[in-house]
Amino acid sequence: MGTVVLMKKNFLDFNDLSASVIDRVDELVGKRVSLQLVSAFNSDPTASNGLQGKVGEPAHLEEWITTITPLVAEESTFKVTFDWDEQIGVPGAFIIKNNHHSGFYLKSLTLEDVPNQGRIHFVCNSWVYPAKRYKKDRVFFTNKTYLPGEMPAPLQYYREQELLNLRGDGTGELQEWDRVYDYAYYNDLGDPDNGKPRPVLGGSTEYPYPRRGRTGRPPAKTDPETESRLPLLTSLNIYVPRDERFGHIKMSDFLGYALKSISQFIEPALESVFDSTPNEFDNFAQIYKLYDEGIQLPNDHFLDDIRNNIPLELLKEIFPTNEDNLFEFPTPQVIQGDRSAWRTDEEFAREMLAGPNPVIIRRVEEFPPRSKLDPELYGDQDSKITKQHIESYLDGLTVEQAIEKNKLFILDHHDSLMTYLRRINTTSTKTYASRTILFLKEDGTLKPLAIELSRPHPDGDQYGAISNVYTPSEDEVEGSIWQLAKAYVAVNDSGVHQLISHWLKTHAAIEPFVIATNRQLSVLHPIYKLLQPHFRDTMNINAFARQIVINAGGILETTVFPAKYAMEMSSAIYKDWTFPDQALPEDLKNRGMAVEDPNSPHGLRLLIADYPYAVDGLEIWFAIKNWVKDYCYFYYKSDEMMQKDSGLQSWWKELREEGHGDKKDEPWWPKMQNREELIEACTIIIWIASALHAAVNFGQYPYAGFLPNRPTMSRRFMPEKGTPDYDELESNFDKVFLKTITAQRQTLLGIALIETLSRHSSDEMYLGQRDTPEWTSDKIPLQAFEDFGKKLGDIEVRIITRNHDNMLKNRVGPVNVPYTLLYPTSEGGLTGKGIPNSVSI
Repeated sequence: MGTVVLMKKNFLDFNDLSASVIDRVDELVGKRVSLQLVSAFNSDPTASNGLQGKVGEPAHLEEWITTITPLVAEESTFKVTFDWDEQIGVPGAFIIKNNHHSGFYLKSLTLEDVPNQGRIHFVCNSWVYPAKRYKKDRVFFTNKTYLPGEMPAPLQYYREQELLNLRGDGTGELQEWDRVYDYAYYNDLGDPDNGKPRPVLGGSTEYPYPRRGRTGRPPAKTDPETESRLPLLTSLNIYVPRDERFGHIKMSDFLGYALKSISQFIEPALESVFDSTPNEFDNFAQIYKLYDEGIQLPNDHFLDDIRNNIPLELLKEIFPTNEDNLFEFPTPQVIQGDRSAWRTDEEFAREMLAGPNPVIIRRVEEFPPRSKLDPELYGDQDSKITKQHIESYLDGLTVEQAIEKNKLFILDHHDSLMTYLRRINTTSTKTYASRTILFLKEDGTLKPLAIELSRPHPDGDQYGAISNVYTPSEDEVEGSIWQLAKAYVAVNDSGVHQLISHWLKTHAAIEPFVIATNRQLSVLHPIYKLLQPHFRDTMNINAFARQIVINAGGILETTVFPAKYAMEMSSAIYKDWTFPDQALPEDLKNRGMAVEDPNSPHGLRLLIADYPYAVDGLEIWFAIKNWVKDYCYFYYKSDEMMQKDSGLQSWWKELREEGHGDKKDEPWWPKMQNREELIEACTIIIWIASALHAAVNFGQYPYAGFLPNRPTMSRRFMPEKGTPDYDELESNFDKVFLKTITAQRQTLLGIALIETLSRHSSDEMYLGQRDTPEWTSDKIPLQAFEDFGKKLGDIEVRIITRNHDNMLKNRVGPVNVPYTLLYPTSEGGLTGKGIPNSVSI
């Protein structure tokens, strides 16, 4: 006797409203769902190769017709009775054939009272489409874990066939029911047929990039190198392997519709709302009104248009309007307690250590800071900040002494932006490349000393940069200039955060690992089982992003300062990306934020002791690494076992040569010849997918939901003496500030986007959690995973304790926002905490 758990298609599946009725008709005419057990140890002597496991007689799911499916997606349980065949012996797999009209989501099969075995459990977690959609039978394996050389011979054929199916043949346009994992360049961002060409990212030395999942869509009409784009209304249908699509409980349609509603409905509506106020906020009161009162939307046909395109059941989740037809935003944490604290120098500096982008700041090791740009191409790009600018603010130290005592730090957005700045400033953007020098005070907080804003020389790049240096001032006008200088820095940091820290280094960097793991590692492989939870929903959210957010004319180009050069600029940064340096300890050492110290915990000492991202992050990092070590040592008793693992070696080879193929010749790739390399590599993968992404994603709305704190665009250069804008600084600084930073419509569009991206789904799986307790049958790894969860629970307690320690001033800061971005668990919604297992939003 067996028990099957699955989710049927139901009445809220808007792609197939008739599924439930037609499936019942299929049952009546004998088109049923059948299962056949496959022997783990007894081969079928009639098989052509003699290596296939013995296959039992078909058994069928019972009482499909009488099992009522609720209107919301819920699990249904079915019995299945197998006629026992002694020649089967111990089942190691089963074949399932769905002869219904529609597919279903198969969660598990459990066999009870198997002779000489007892209970056998199969973890499936896969969509099963009608059999006519498949060229090969669907096969599922038990929750046993095998290295390739240890797998029972009768199952090896089925494992290899499954991997071949998943790899596909590299041809044709992939369809909804396909399960193919394959690679493609980022040649789907541009829209040349509508006058928006963009370079192909990946496959060249000029524009290197990680690979993304192949869809096989035909080329654009006007450019054979660019993939054609889907119409906006069908953007939810962008291909990803079916099991990579958002699940029902996560409301895949909700997330897709939310992004569509921002792009298709909200933006045009806001245009009409603000036509009368020439695209500007006149004062901060208008911004606070977004959170206090909401925005009155057009009454005529605006909401009717939305309702006609979005099912009623999802409307309230997507478009949070109240009875008075107001569009409302939650109040971001950064202004919940104090509406002016965000302007302070202390908060400006603190967010470099505990804000949404705490991964850029580095220690100053030479003064003045030097550029790494080629002087033959870009002239003198070294910093023009002098000792005279900062030495009087160093608490009696000279610059040399401050460097020696590890007291000087820099937020450097100069080199990464300068090479693109001339082109960026031909768009509506008017901005600078920036350097910010900070001093570490005795109380552990940072004090900004000087900001350098640089532009390309008007006579050509080879003439170097035109730079101005700004310092804090008590004078009213000069103090306003300083506030504007900080805003230009925030614009730089916001763009680098979204494009590099967030998109490139988590979303884009991890997708090749998802693809290679599914192509080269069987579901029975221990490393597949280790990593698979950390890939959940990543391909789907990345596909949505390519369709709506990072595409030509998409939300990111509309709201973030590099505009149409945004993705091209991220490719330039990828040239310096290295896999080993994504490890948190290596990153901290490379930025000069930590040094090796055998007397410190984990052999690493932070040079800013109260660096919340690093303090919490190191605890999470080493918890992950210890879990991975325990797990890998259980399955690999020696380095030789790892070296002989053909699946593992093929996986790592494909990652280097295909997934990150533009980096394949780099010497820094681990050779994967010993267990320590495997442990480090898997720890980095899990870290990127879970904690690093959490640290740079879920702080977006708490800090940038109030856009003046982290503006994404600047539309005017710094006011110069003798101009009306400079004179206006004295009489109405706020108006000058608001005319300089992100415009009204882009502000609202950006806030709507990051509110969506900062939310946890209600069914999220967090670090230390799995969606099934029986993900493996091996008890020692299960116990190690339980211990890992307990360690994470202890870390949560310590984070709470640190956030209540008044001596640690960077934990909450002037805005009184505790650092919770690396707090392991969370509830659903907009919480500003929690580490999901994967890059899932």
